[in-house]
Amino acid sequence: MKIGGNDNLREQLAAEYVLGTLRGGARRRFEHWLTTDAALRRAVAEWQDRLAPLAEFTPAQAPRPQVWQGITRRLQLPAPAPAWAFWRQPPLAFWRGLGLASSALAALLVVVLALVLNGRAEAPVINYVATLADAQAHPALLLTADSRHRALTVRLLTAAPVAADRSLQLWAVPHQGAPRSLGVLAGRDNRLALPANAIGEDVALLAVSLEPKGGSPDPHGPSGPILYQGPWVRVL
Repeated sequence: MKIGGNDNLREQLAAEYVLGTLRGGARRRFEHWLTTDAALRRAVAEWQDRLAPLAEFTPAQAPRPQVWQGITRRLQLPAPAPAWAFWRQPPLAFWRGLGLASSALAALLVVVLALVLNGRAEAPVINYVATLADAQAHPALLLTADSRHRALTVRLLTAAPVAADRSLQLWAVPHQGAPRSLGVLAGRDNRLALPANAIGEDVALLAVSLEPKGGSPDPHGPSGPILYQGPWVRVL
């Protein structure tokens, strides 16, 4: 059995499954659909990819034992097995177990992030996250938006080297109108100011262009090729 052509429902269920908020009979039915629906498995994998990078920006925390116990109980995970036994499972059982473990880690990440944000006033409020990819869908940049401190963090993951006379420039591309520059990137880690028009419903996607040193000479948009792009995903 497969979920019909309702893409919004598919995305909603996949997101709830990864976050661990899909419970009981609904979760069991969803896991049954996963065994026969390749598109649904891809949606789950995409949500896991969106949430997992948040760990890079989250200070290390030691969650209480009750957090692990709650995740194990809700996901109906078996008792831990010896490390050697993990590799001796049949292939299908191995991949099912790996999928459940990934879901547990994603759910734990959200719990830990919430604890950090509630317990530390100076901690960043990561409202949005984005992964920008190249034409072959290889992730190249990771972005987070912190609305409390009006900060935009950009980390280059696997972006191609840039010549000394060129720069990478980040843009917010609205549904209508000219792209808006969010700044020129320098080095692997970048912290930029977050203008109000960098996020919001009118932003269709984010893009990175290759420009002359210092940025595009055209105030209305990129002058060079678009190398990477991707949408914001709201997480809070």
